[in-house]
Formats: sequence, C-alpha cells, structure tokens
Amino acid sequence: MTVKLKIHALPAGVLRGFPAAALQYQRGWGEFHDVPQMMFVITGGDHPIIVDSGTPEPEFVREHHGYDFHRSPDEDPLRTLRGIGVDPEDVRTIIHTHLHWDHCGNNHLFPNAKYVVQKAELLYAVDPAAPTRTAFENTDRISPPWAPMLNRFSTVTGDVEIAPGVEVVALPGHTPGSQGVLVTSGGERYLLAGDTCDTRANWEGDDRLAHIPSGSFTNLLDYMESFAKMDRLGAEVIPSHDPAVLEIAEFG
Repeated sequence: MTVKLKIHALPAGVLRGFPAAALQYQRGWGEFHDVPQMMFVITGGDHPIIVDSGTPEPEFVREHHGYDFHRSPDEDPLRTLRGIGVDPEDVRTIIHTHLHWDHCGNNHLFPNAKYVVQKAELLYAVDPAAPTRTAFENTDRISPPWAPMLNRFSTVTGDVEIAPGVEVVALPGHTPGSQGVLVTSGGERYLLAGDTCDTRANWEGDDRLAHIPSGSFTNLLDYMESFAKMDRLGAEVIPSHDPAVLEIAEFG
C-alpha cells in the first residue's frame, strides 16, 4: 500500500546578517543574509515524526553563540505545531540530521519522544574537535541540549527505515554522522538534507561545482561522496535553511 505522507516546514526564527561564506564553500565573502531556522514535521503516518527540533530561545542564542537571532511569537515552536494540529505529547520519534545547536534546541518539548541519530554523530558530539565544540554546545560554559534525554536516544548506522515511507540516509561530511531523511509519499521522494544542503544554491551548484558544500564541514571528501549518493537517490532535495522552503511550507 502506498503511504501518503506530508512534510511540513515550520519556521523557528531567523539569524540576521549571517555570513554567506558560512553557507557556501569559498563563496560570497563579505556578503550577509538573513537565514531562517526550521523544524520539519512528517504527518500522515501512525504518529507525527519531527525532523530536527529547531533553535533554542533567542536570548540563549545571542548570549552563547553571538548571533543576531530573532523569533516572532508566530514562530514559537509550540504555536507552529498547534497550527498543523500536532500535540508535542503525541510525537514518538524525532530524527536529528545532526547534533548542531540549531537542530536540536527544542528536544525538551517532546516528553514522549525517542531520538534517532547516527551512531557516528553521537560519538563525535560527546567529545568534538575544539573548533566545533560551540556548534555542538559542548563547552565549559554550556552542555548539549540533548544530554538530559540521552537515555531516550537510539543510534543507527547507515541507511535505516524508521517508519513506513521514512528512511534515514547517512550523509557524512558536514559532521561525521550527518544524515538525511528520505520520505516516500504517493510515489514521490523527498530528501530532508539537513545542513548537507543549507540552501538550494548548495544543491544546484554553479559553473565551478555541480553541488557546493557548506562552509562548515568536518570532512570534505566524505561530503562530496554524500553529494554523489544524493544524486543517485533521485529525490527532491529540501534544504534546511532556505527561505523558499518556508514559502512552499508543505511537501507531499
């Protein structure tokens, strides 16, 4: 039986004046853009599935990350979830594309959820390399937002089906255990790519590269192999920080 799933892209705030070169490798030096933050929700299955719980409170982000982050009342995660008829207590599964601070900052809102992450990602996040510690919120000042619910984490290795029509796909490079979420709905395939593709420009490329890595990565060779794997999937790629995604809002 064909599963009919729907992907909802929910706004979670905006990083204002974010450097373009942080999103596209060796491009856009001196340029700055407003970058939306998002939480994705997959509905239509036995229960709603969250893909990346989004960004923590603006005051916390400004204090500990130094970004000019803003969230309007309409972008409050509880409000946006209610807007699509989802009760956080009904969420049983949260899939993390990776464990950077802006993708797992609202885990505490889901008291009954289990969390799915690549084993390589969790192992790295426990003791990340010094230049990446702040991105994982693992410093002498702050602890990772997922740490209090570590007992509810479930690790996977490689490509694994999570639910009918929902599969995680290993895409290392941006981080050691980055993964995408492949959603098959009504014969269509969509890939929630995490920060392997921050924007459509990463996937669409330019006259130098077919696909452009993010400006942030731990292994560039793995990254390029992950792009090649994405090509083979033949899915519509949904970036994690592109304003056009919020304009479409629903996929499937």
